[in-house]
Amino acid sequence: MTSGGSGRGKGDEARVQVAFHVPLEFAFRWCTDYTPEDAALEGESYSRKIVERSGRRVVFEDLEETASGWVWARDVVTLRPPRRWHMESVGSHRDVTAEYVLSELPDGRTQLELRWWRRPKALGKKIPRATRERETTRAWKRFAAAMERDYRQGR
Repeated sequence: MTSGGSGRGKGDEARVQVAFHVPLEFAFRWCTDYTPEDAALEGESYSRKIVERSGRRVVFEDLEETASGWVWARDVVTLRPPRRWHMESVGSHRDVTAEYVLSELPDGRTQLELRWWRRPKALGKKIPRATRERETTRAWKRFAAAMERDYRQGR
């Protein structure tokens, strides 16, 4: 189901696909190496604090000051190398569940398929699925450019 409820209490579903000109192994490492610099890569202004990092899990908190007040979220990411990761986010304005899956494409490229379910809270506003998908695709294209640059530079 691509709009409306998922039937399991997850919220409204959205999905995007983005291709990267990097091998799958590099894409997985890069995508799951959460850092405080991610906001700048995404073109956003939130502050990120890494709370925990292990081989199978990353926990971070994002905080952003907006015109209507502070927006906070705590994300728990479960890593499932080499192709998948799962995210549960609880926040002041919305909760999100997301599934990330990488697949190999011809010529050493990798495709990300991202599916997520968003549940706005009383403080949050309902954003149309098409808007969420468009904004998320734009953010991942920025990430792709940075990832491909890092790959070319051998990082």
